[in-house]
Amino acid sequence: MTTSIIPTLENLYDVTQEHQDNRGYCTLQWRRGKLLVKPLGRVKQPYLPSLNSKRSLVKCLQHSPVSLVSIDPKLGETLLRFWADACEEAEKPIFLSIRASKKLSNQPFGRLIDWIAAFVLLLLVSPVVLGLVVLMQVYSPGSLFCREWRVGERGKLFRAIRFRTQNTTLLGRWMGKYSLDNLPQLFNVLRGDMNLTGSRCWTLEDAVQLNKLPEIKASWEVEAQSHLLHLDSQTL
Repeated sequence: MTTSIIPTLENLYDVTQEHQDNRGYCTLQWRRGKLLVKPLGRVKQPYLPSLNSKRSLVKCLQHSPVSLVSIDPKLGETLLRFWADACEEAEKPIFLSIRASKKLSNQPFGRLIDWIAAFVLLLLVSPVVLGLVVLMQVYSPGSLFCREWRVGERGKLFRAIRFRTQNTTLLGRWMGKYSLDNLPQLFNVLRGDMNLTGSRCWTLEDAVQLNKLPEIKASWEVEAQSHLLHLDSQTL
């Protein structure tokens, strides 16, 4: 017996430019276990109330066979963050659908070097990190760390760890001046989220701006269109 995980499906509507102002409207397409989240296009789709509620979207993702979510950065930073937060809570990996030429990559050998270097550096700066933790507890009580979305290898979104500093304080300005607030990101390097050398990871804002440039679809993207299954398909 099949049970629908979507509360209600209202009448089909034409996904056109008139819905651009509603952040809950986007084109969803299914391909081989991947959920593709794209800007509006001229295709008949059901209106999904779950897209307006993070809690409902998380439930849908948790009970779905989706192995990963691929989202187009043209949807904007607000919608990217909304989907990223939901996928994180649902424990589904999320990737930005970006051009191959823009994707960050690292060879296995380079990744090993980065891991070793990060491990050694972490050992060397551990007294500094402990000292900063003590100073922050004294001068800036509260949460020590913040976790910000970054774009990593192959467009994968991950949380970069930073010290939560108040730049209005003397300690915060000093840490910002010497980039000491980024020291916890050595743990991200050890986890394989980011590289120690080479191109820096983008923020969501960076990714949105970079992908506003004109682009030519790669051959694999064109070929993939024939394997797409729209949500209004009778086979769902």
